[in-house]
Amino acid sequence: MALTKDKKHEVVKEVADALGSSKMTVVAKYQGTTVKAIQQLRRDARGNGTKVRVVKNRLVRKALADTDSLKDVDTSALNGQLLYAFNMQDEVAPAQVLAAFAKTNPSIEFVGAITAQGKFISADEVKALATLPSRENLIAQVIATLGSPLNDTVSGLSGNLHALLDGIESKAS
Repeated sequence: MALTKDKKHEVVKEVADALGSSKMTVVAKYQGTTVKAIQQLRRDARGNGTKVRVVKNRLVRKALADTDSLKDVDTSALNGQLLYAFNMQDEVAPAQVLAAFAKTNPSIEFVGAITAQGKFISADEVKALATLPSRENLIAQVIATLGSPLNDTVSGLSGNLHALLDGIESKAS
């Protein structure tokens, strides 16, 4: 079913808004993926705030041109059947969702990503991003690293106090 001109303008505006507010928009090929699988991907992506859309590349190019910060994005890689994964909170989340889904659906293949700064990054860079831990995990790791010396000191003092008390108790007997 063909879109009317008004509907196309509406889609371009929605995509421009999503591109403008997204921290990272991951682009992937989905040729050969069933509709049921794409619906499952959308459900899985919703869990971490990622929105997955299938949009005509021509409309995405128009949306990029309409967004001031993204006017200069290289769109030469936007060819074929592509889906776009947007996330407004986390740069890495769309790449992680698509990478996890691609493990069970090998027809999903990264093309690249559009950063919030208006740079198009390669598929290899997106794959590297997908292997990073989530933002929450990174924060937890930093906190654990910062707290480690303090915990070691408390454990050391605690152990010495127990040994001292044991020594005093044995002398008292």
